[in-house]
Amino acid sequence: MAIIKPFKGLRPPANLVEEVACLPYDVMNSEEAFKMAEGKKASLLRITRAEIEFDKNIDSHDEKVYVHARSNFDAFQEKGYLKQDSEAKYYIYAQTMNNKTQYGIVGAASCQDYVNGIIKKHELTRPDKEEDRKVLSRILEANIEPVFFTYRAVPEIDEIVSNITKNNTPEYNFTAEDGFGHQFWVIDDASINKKIEQLFKEKVPFTYVADGHHRTAAAAGMSEEFKAQNPNHTGNENYNFFMAVHFPDNQLQIIDYNRVVKDLNGLSSAEFIAKVEENFIVNEISEAIVKPLKLHDLSMYVNGKWYGLTAKEGTYNDNDPIGSLDVSVLSKYILEPILNIKDLRTDTRIDFVGGIRGLGELSKRVDNGEMAVAFALFPVSMDQLMNIADTGNIMPPKVTWFEPKLRSGLVINKLN
Repeated sequence: MAIIKPFKGLRPPANLVEEVACLPYDVMNSEEAFKMAEGKKASLLRITRAEIEFDKNIDSHDEKVYVHARSNFDAFQEKGYLKQDSEAKYYIYAQTMNNKTQYGIVGAASCQDYVNGIIKKHELTRPDKEEDRKVLSRILEANIEPVFFTYRAVPEIDEIVSNITKNNTPEYNFTAEDGFGHQFWVIDDASINKKIEQLFKEKVPFTYVADGHHRTAAAAGMSEEFKAQNPNHTGNENYNFFMAVHFPDNQLQIIDYNRVVKDLNGLSSAEFIAKVEENFIVNEISEAIVKPLKLHDLSMYVNGKWYGLTAKEGTYNDNDPIGSLDVSVLSKYILEPILNIKDLRTDTRIDFVGGIRGLGELSKRVDNGEMAVAFALFPVSMDQLMNIADTGNIMPPKVTWFEPKLRSGLVINKLN
């Protein structure tokens, strides 16, 4: 069963939270981070992307950048930008997008749960990205950004969250520059905190990494490092836990994650479409955007027109967690055999576009000549995601996209 503990959060005062809070480090490049932090002396980007305070030519992985991040982290605490709660507690973090709100419990997840498979993953991680977050956390001695987890909903936990959020004023309440709303409650009642911990331990057999596989793997790896250096290790030290926001699965929606490809591998558009027709029923729609409405229906934009694609029988296997995914069908019958894209992680001819940007972004990138063809996919479901994780399978790259992204800086978990 899942171990999720309360912790002594390090948080900004309410009057500074909008300046401190920022998007996670991995949804932007250094130039974008610089612009986002401009004029904001207390932006957490000065810690999570500390290279923005150096010359543009510096490597973001240079040791000087990490050391500077620690200097800024210490300064934020000295200046009162971040203050630590005196008691361990849970927090509730709510996000609102398109008039829909999802409520998550912020707690400290167990690194040992990750090692033991209680925390389920569905994506592969890259060692270089793991090491980057591991180095930063090691130097800061803190989980500076939360991980996005989900779990199968528990009515008793839902009821606690509902009672708190309906009957208490949030500590933080603001709308970010992207129009998404963020609210944050501090649970001060010791008996409620104890009840939440007990419910997770008794009612939640597994938790699932929705977004943040690298931060999760880095936290587990760093815990092992600290453990090896501590001859008196007990398992209760702060470094054995890392910060995560736990959202019940019945509140989450996975947004589509789409593909664009730079060329047609030497084929004319007519030749390309003819090859696609071997495994798909192809219907020319028009210039109007076509959004897939169900599993095994895809949309394609090429040469100024949208097409509806329906995968033919035999191209997918609904009894196979991976073989049932439309991204698997797309890769197996179009990307690899027709467009010669064999490795989605390394081939520079393919790019990925989160559905939050809309399908108009796909046609735009084709119409301006940057790309030759675009594919829109029906999003996977939470059941599919959990089934993949439960069976120990790993998804193809860039399948899940959750919005809104968690804001960093609302709370931090110190490891010392």
